Amino acid sequence: MSDLTNEIVLRPRFRVSLKANLEQLESIFDHASTNPFLIKRMDEHIFVKFKKAETTFWTPQLHLELSSFEEGVSNIRGVFGPNPTLWTFFMFLHFGVGTIFIIMGIFAYSNYSLGKDITFWLVGMFFLVVIWFALYAFGRLGRAKGKPQMEQLKQFVRDTIAPFERINNDT
Repeated sequence: MSDLTNEIVLRPRFRVSLKANLEQLESIFDHASTNPFLIKRMDEHIFVKFKKAETTFWTPQLHLELSSFEEGVSNIRGVFGPNPTLWTFFMFLHFGVGTIFIIMGIFAYSNYSLGKDITFWLVGMFFLVVIWFALYAFGRLGRAKGKPQMEQLKQFVRDTIAPFERINNDT
């Protein structure tokens, strides 16, 4: 797995192909050493998160999806991200800011068409852009604070899949 060099991404992803059957991969994750992690598997989806004692506001999780389209070859696709509840709230804020920005733009255009002053609407739109940048910076800060734990999750996956031969990496 790479060192996640893409600095724009808030939810880094990776993919690893292994010479292993899907059942072997599922089994190895079912029996993996879990300290300090909680591992939940639902079919081909594996969720790896930290135990409650290790969890902070910025603690990342890892979602692994196992797939196999060829006998003896399996793929692992992983996504690092925050707690799903936190991520949903974060996206809700982005959607709300975007919606209010569009509404203010409509009001600004309507008032401009009527020959009225649009300063209020433009200032409001400017502040919404500032809020967007603040939300982005907040997300980047969260990723930076969670990076050491992200590295722990990445090392856990490396250690768990070490017995299998890698075919290619697209990480």
